[in-house]
Amino acid sequence: MEYLDVSYNLALVVASIVISIAAGFTGLSLSKDLSQQSVSRRKVSVAASAIALGGGIWSMHFVAMLGIQMPILFYYDAAITLASALLAILIVGTALLLLHFRERTPTTVSVAGAIVGCGILAMHYVGMAGLQLCRAVYTPFGIFLSVFSAIVLCIAAFWIAYGQRTNRSILLGTLCFAFAVCTVHFVATASTRFIEVSALHEFGPVMSNETLALGVILTSFVILGAFLWVGVTFFVPSASTPVTPLPMLETVVPTSDKVVSNPAPISLRIPCERNGVTHLVDPALVAFVRAEGHYTYVYTNSAQHFCAWPINEAAKRLTGSGFVRTHRSYLVNPMQVDHFERLKDNGVCHFAGTDLPPVPVSRSNMKLVREALGL
Repeated sequence: MEYLDVSYNLALVVASIVISIAAGFTGLSLSKDLSQQSVSRRKVSVAASAIALGGGIWSMHFVAMLGIQMPILFYYDAAITLASALLAILIVGTALLLLHFRERTPTTVSVAGAIVGCGILAMHYVGMAGLQLCRAVYTPFGIFLSVFSAIVLCIAAFWIAYGQRTNRSILLGTLCFAFAVCTVHFVATASTRFIEVSALHEFGPVMSNETLALGVILTSFVILGAFLWVGVTFFVPSASTPVTPLPMLETVVPTSDKVVSNPAPISLRIPCERNGVTHLVDPALVAFVRAEGHYTYVYTNSAQHFCAWPINEAAKRLTGSGFVRTHRSYLVNPMQVDHFERLKDNGVCHFAGTDLPPVPVSRSNMKLVREALGL
């Protein structure tokens, strides 16, 4: 068996790495703060994120493949090449659905990362199967190393990106995701040899490198355009959220000749972090608390705060302050609720005069919530 001599175009290798970074950043940013959106908008965002991540995996692979130079002419099966792109998008979409429509536990995040790793592997090897007039020959060690790299690195990427869902964690998760995609491709390719095949084995139409390049340029253009759009708005929510001073609760203490205003002791404040500073938020000012992975977000009328408490810890601490569990991911302050909307088997709490999103009420918590609201 005579192997072909293979060389690589360094510029296209670098371009493929850039594409993977742009796709990772775009996909992970599009899926940020989805729990604040309606179900229909959440589905659209998950679909867009899956297209960005899955399309980025595909684009990275074939930009790098365009950089491979061999002493023979070789082509690609168009049907298999397209199938590899759809496969990557569908598998990544499955992982995102699991993350955003199921309870986000450590097991869920790990399984989602492993699914994305399998998507990268499936895309790579199905895409390589589309080669015509040459065939890839793999080694067991190369396959094992690529499988190990894909799953471990993708699990790490999703643990980082979905830990706190902050800008910093998304940026670190982006780098880890891009590293996973590039490592799988280059580790697998480095241990792969190519041999010449005399006959075509067509499943679909055959396309040349030039035709493939046009498709890759188009997808890369879309990914980079989305990257720029997401990048422009990436820091806007953080910049636009005002840091409001916390009011001091006061009691009036009568004396013999004057009234003295003294701060009242408060048994509980909610520790919330912003820009490295811990603020203590009065529970009476809080409308609701929402779970986000292993942490929570605390919503007041004017701001959204990050809290290191998990939702179960928040429920245990805030029950004494009148908060009620409306959903496995939500705690609500009944004093802040303006009106309650009853649906078929569940309900929704709405808040007056603010931009706060409505909070769902699950069927199992319906009776408890209605009692807390005096209904």
